[in-house]
Amino acid sequence: MLKPAFTFGVATASFQIEGARDSRLACIWDTFCKQPNAIADQSDGDIACDHINLWQQDVEMIADLAVDAYRLSISWPRALNQDGTVNQQGLGFYRDLLTALKARNIKTYVTLYHWDLPQYLEDQGGWQNRDTAYAFAAYADIVSKELAGLVDSYATLNEPFCSAYLGYEIGVHAPGIKSQKAGRQAAHHLLLGHGLAMQALRKNCPDTEAGIVLNFSPTYPLTADDKLAAFQADQYHNQWYIKAIIDGQYPSLLNELPEHVQPDIQPQDMVIISQPIDYLGVNYYTRIHYKCTADNWFEEANLTNVPITDMGWEVYPQGLTELLVSLNELYTLPKIYITENGAAMADSVHDNQVLDYDRVSYYHTHLNAVNDAINQGVNVQGYFAWSLMDNFEWAYGYEKRFGLVYINYQTQQRILKESAKQYCALLKQR
Repeated sequence: MLKPAFTFGVATASFQIEGARDSRLACIWDTFCKQPNAIADQSDGDIACDHINLWQQDVEMIADLAVDAYRLSISWPRALNQDGTVNQQGLGFYRDLLTALKARNIKTYVTLYHWDLPQYLEDQGGWQNRDTAYAFAAYADIVSKELAGLVDSYATLNEPFCSAYLGYEIGVHAPGIKSQKAGRQAAHHLLLGHGLAMQALRKNCPDTEAGIVLNFSPTYPLTADDKLAAFQADQYHNQWYIKAIIDGQYPSLLNELPEHVQPDIQPQDMVIISQPIDYLGVNYYTRIHYKCTADNWFEEANLTNVPITDMGWEVYPQGLTELLVSLNELYTLPKIYITENGAAMADSVHDNQVLDYDRVSYYHTHLNAVNDAINQGVNVQGYFAWSLMDNFEWAYGYEKRFGLVYINYQTQQRILKESAKQYCALLKQR
């Protein structure tokens, strides 16, 4: 069974739940939401779950779930003003929130960047601009000083793959740029920003653990003839980030890319990127099948007749075990937290209840998959359900619900789903 010291938590992100758009700077998602057809339901994050105003109620709700920890993110455009000074109201919110959680003995896992880049930095090139990595380090430096003693664990970045590939390479996330060169350069500068921020965290809070959160979608060949495609996709989407951080180099696939799309890498960059981390956060939702293209590259292939979530993602819990075991074989890893795992389901409310037994099953099978990986020698020390509550699901707007807690966006009522009740019951049994 999972060890008694194992950390169970729930997770959220600032832009997805906070709202209170008028009390912070604009970010790239505010701008992206205004683009025609960028968001499935034409919505935005202006109000979201109104967490800024309802945070005390939400803290009580987290405490009632009996979790050990809460993973949240700091909004860069809420914490700092454009001139780099502290937004006292904005950072004061996080100070109050973290203090309240600490008073309830809930550990806090703080992500410094969960995709909400200040728009003024995007106007200067965003993550394509090397200066943004240094701006991020300066932000990490200020925040870690201001929140001294209140944070149990820091993550520099959440899912740099999504920021770089979805945001700058294929353009389905903010800032909506479609350029392979932009995507590869953004990926490198994000990782450089991670390394520079780690240096600030080591200096300001050497006794606080620090790491990074990466998402992985294990790759599988559609047929026996598609093994190369699956390998290429794995190198390009998954190993690109972890190999740079753990081994200090990019996959050899980098050299197969046309020279004009390869990122500009300065001499000491990989040393900065690959300094030791205390933990690796792993986000897992599904696996993906790939097939070869006519030009010897890869493309996604959709399976039929498999169980899927409301996102259309295959439910494949053993993929999590296989992922963890393979990473453990490929790299010398620090301890691992599963920092996100969960499912969007087509939830409905009846008699003030949400009987989401499909999500209960998802969590049950994936927790067993984590246990299987631990039994095979992987040092997993925590698991965070994504997510605490329904929220703004990026390009899907409010159409997809991942929460353990149902949000009525008209009234802001919170309703604990059956999955929340069963997660809580599991944690109380320990």
